[in-house]
Amino acid sequence: MRAPRLLLALVMTIPLAALAAPNDFDFEFGDWKAHLKRRLDPLTGSDKWVEYRGTSIVRKVWGGKANLGEIELEGAAGRIQGLSLRVHNPTTGQWSISFSNSAGGTIGTPMIGGFKDGRGEFYNQETFRDRAIFVRFVFSGITEKAFRLEQAFSDDGGKNWEANWIATFTRD
Repeated sequence: MRAPRLLLALVMTIPLAALAAPNDFDFEFGDWKAHLKRRLDPLTGSDKWVEYRGTSIVRKVWGGKANLGEIELEGAAGRIQGLSLRVHNPTTGQWSISFSNSAGGTIGTPMIGGFKDGRGEFYNQETFRDRAIFVRFVFSGITEKAFRLEQAFSDDGGKNWEANWIATFTRD
């Protein structure tokens, strides 16, 4: 029971008043060029990365209360086709982000969180290589023409984080 409580504590570090509003993802609507660095063997001590390039398109759904993002990437390690659905919860003021990769054909555990001062933080708990871990998404460096999204894993209850997915998005 310790891990779910700790995850709740991580999500609750963002004050409710500062959390998401239906327009939090407005910066992302439209077409983007995407560059991704993905760590090949997370949580093993390895520092081997692969890179991908491609596009991302994000569309508003339900007048901004939700949005849908599609990403298409290619690199030496293959192709990634991803789909993300973000839904705003008006009761909690938070967003849930669900992701699916066409290679897996399933929808993952939603990330929960929100934005404060131009930075978005979202958390969940998943099983990775038969162990329970925490996962964190961070949206940062947000402008009209660029932003960064980093995914990181923690296998020590959120004390330390290891980035495993670093994506930068740009547009003209």
